[in-house]
Amino acid sequence: MTVRRLPSSTYRLQLRTPSSDPDGCGFTLADARDLLPYLADLGVGAVYLSPILEATPGSTHGYDVVDPTTVSAELGGIDGLRELRAACREHGLGLVVDIVPNHLGVDEPAANPWWWDALRRGPESPYYPFFDFDTSPANGADGRIAIPVLGSPDDVADLVVVAPTDTPSGEAELHFYEHRFPIAPGTDGPVPGTEGSAPDTDGGSAREVHDRQHYRLVHWREPLLGYRRFFTVTGLAGLRQEDPAVFDATHAEVRRWCEEDLVDGIRVDHPDGLADPVEYTRRLRELVGDERWLLLEKILAPGDATTPPEVLDPVMPVDGTTGYDALRLIDQLLVDTRGEARLSALAARYCGGPGDEAQVHAQSAEIKRRIVSEDLAPELARLVRAVRRDGGSGDDDEATTGADAHLREALLSVIAQTPFYRADYPVLRGTLPAILNRLRGQRPELAPPLRLLGVALARGGEASVRLAQVTGAVTAKAEEDRLFYRLGRLVSLNEVGGSPGRMDLSVEAFHLTMAERASSTPGAMTALSTHDTKRGEDVRARISVLSQVPDEWAGFVAAVFDEFPPPAEDAAYFLLQVIVGVWPEPGGPSEQLRSRLHAYADKAMREAAVHTTWTDQDAGFESRMHRWIDALIDSGAGAVGAFVERIAPAGRDNSLVAKAVQLLSPGVPDVYQGTEVWEDSLVDPDNRRFVDFEPLRSGAVARAGHCKFLLVRELLRLRREHPEAMAGGAYLPIPVHGPAAADVVAFRRPLVPAADGSRPAVGLIARLRTAAKSADELLGTVAELPAGSWVVRPDGAEISGRVDVGELLSATPVVVIVRE
Repeated sequence: MTVRRLPSSTYRLQLRTPSSDPDGCGFTLADARDLLPYLADLGVGAVYLSPILEATPGSTHGYDVVDPTTVSAELGGIDGLRELRAACREHGLGLVVDIVPNHLGVDEPAANPWWWDALRRGPESPYYPFFDFDTSPANGADGRIAIPVLGSPDDVADLVVVAPTDTPSGEAELHFYEHRFPIAPGTDGPVPGTEGSAPDTDGGSAREVHDRQHYRLVHWREPLLGYRRFFTVTGLAGLRQEDPAVFDATHAEVRRWCEEDLVDGIRVDHPDGLADPVEYTRRLRELVGDERWLLLEKILAPGDATTPPEVLDPVMPVDGTTGYDALRLIDQLLVDTRGEARLSALAARYCGGPGDEAQVHAQSAEIKRRIVSEDLAPELARLVRAVRRDGGSGDDDEATTGADAHLREALLSVIAQTPFYRADYPVLRGTLPAILNRLRGQRPELAPPLRLLGVALARGGEASVRLAQVTGAVTAKAEEDRLFYRLGRLVSLNEVGGSPGRMDLSVEAFHLTMAERASSTPGAMTALSTHDTKRGEDVRARISVLSQVPDEWAGFVAAVFDEFPPPAEDAAYFLLQVIVGVWPEPGGPSEQLRSRLHAYADKAMREAAVHTTWTDQDAGFESRMHRWIDALIDSGAGAVGAFVERIAPAGRDNSLVAKAVQLLSPGVPDVYQGTEVWEDSLVDPDNRRFVDFEPLRSGAVARAGHCKFLLVRELLRLRREHPEAMAGGAYLPIPVHGPAAADVVAFRRPLVPAADGSRPAVGLIARLRTAAKSADELLGTVAELPAGSWVVRPDGAEISGRVDVGELLSATPVVVIVRE
């Protein structure tokens, strides 16, 4: 039987090419290698790398791969990976790498040889079938690949044909300012039989050359698109991984890593975008082998009062997700349910709604419909055509125009009611039939298109695939990238995979969920911060304290808004929580933090799309909001600082409890770079900025006795000593009794029995809601420890039997106990 190589923990590193760094330094494979002594001493089990394949020049993240057949030369190339692997072995560390199978970067066509050749040669290119092109005559681009890049429809007049002697490719190219596109062989001259100047000097000839290409450049606002993309990002073109030839070509380098044993695990980015995620994971498991760790960046829907939380489909031969489901549980554990009513009232006052489940569902459905109709209009049109074909109603004729309007409405309604990112996983069978049946009763006028849709989906062809891909894209855009920037009740819960409408996770429900995780997905990752989180773990931990002091928060907000009236209370209420979450203590924001807050405000307001948007920016409104932020920093620092001083200690307590729970819970915990100490990161790219590792690896932080660092190091080392038991062993609650039992989380993890028959274990006892309840109020609440003598780490005190939690946690929010 093959034994899976599960790391005891991982440490996520965000690599950066030197060309993406204004200072020209970057963070390469060699830099990762230099960090290994520190990571090994910290107790890390494996290094976890962001994508390492060749990406768009200047990429700051690596998810826009342009050549999946080679490790980025700037990062160190394949030799750099080999050297890192050898060094990891010397330090007892594993190696995990992130891959991106769903899409390739096409913002710079010349940087992507497959894309360039497909555009240049069209269907004759061997790479043309690699991309999920849509060249149906009905897509409005005359059967060509529509590429939305022009600033206006008239900008086609600004195209220029550049002679081969003046291009890097050595071939004639079509240029639109800085954008370069290939020209099909034999199409760069004047139209036969006409007169005209050379194409590189006459705009009309350039238009003629453009009209003879396999692609058509269109205005970016037109609902035309010639390929599947990642969400609404036209610079990321979807790949047809359902084709075995495409899979083999795009995974040749991954196969080499496995054959040379360069990696212990693979993290798969965005599998929900693929045509068939289940079949893809089966192929990938066959490629990587049974011994390697395999994870999916799969967002599991949190469920609600009527729909249970989504589970990872067991038919997929993977070890679990990358941990957003665990992040959601731990974040909810930190929230004080007793503050819900007051926070809901404040949200209703400032944000137009209470932010409860009912509002979340209603707004989610409304936003989904709008995004599909507008932002994803090309995808919806393609889906309509697929449904019509698979449903047997013909294809692309004018007689179907009226019927298409009804079919679009039926599809919008189905998508809006789908509670999962995609509902075609086997474990979710029955979801779509139930939605169709419910809509038939709610909207009798949609009966004909619903019948057509039902027939098309039952055939399991293109329509079924397109619906699943659109549903996933619209859910991510509607909830994570829009609704979660509008909801203001408690923004620490507005996280990827989160459930901001719910604030009611009890300790007993948390225990049961973790026990289920231990038995069902022991190899899953647990996370608190990632390169995609909207706010870092310590920022969220402090914001969650607001649920403990809702009346004080209400008074603070009223005072701030009275002295500094904002241009819009809804946006300001949202941003004020973030400002409080990152405000330094002691002191006020540095100029660097001021700049970061302004950048965050721009992104948050534009994503919310209430007062300003990415595509229609209201410069006046944005300027007024920036002046409001500056006024808070410059003139309101005293009031903000005083409130932060009140909640910051409880925020640190929350952080320590969250970190301890994560590191001792079932699964494999990931420590995102720099989060072993306090951090104040916001949404990307802020959370991907460089980390100053020098104080960490020099030992200065450890010598200073940094409480979070010491806790992380202690628990990572414990996990490394007992990797199997900590990942997949039992999770057992420690019984707690007394008046404050609901404010205590306590559990133990049995370890491997010793040779002498003793049964070692590690446990955790922690206080919740420390801003609302003092340690003295926990006196009389007891934890019933299992038999034996337990040692408190790291001070060495011995405890046993019935332990008074108030006494145990009088000076700290969390203790780790070990039974040797």
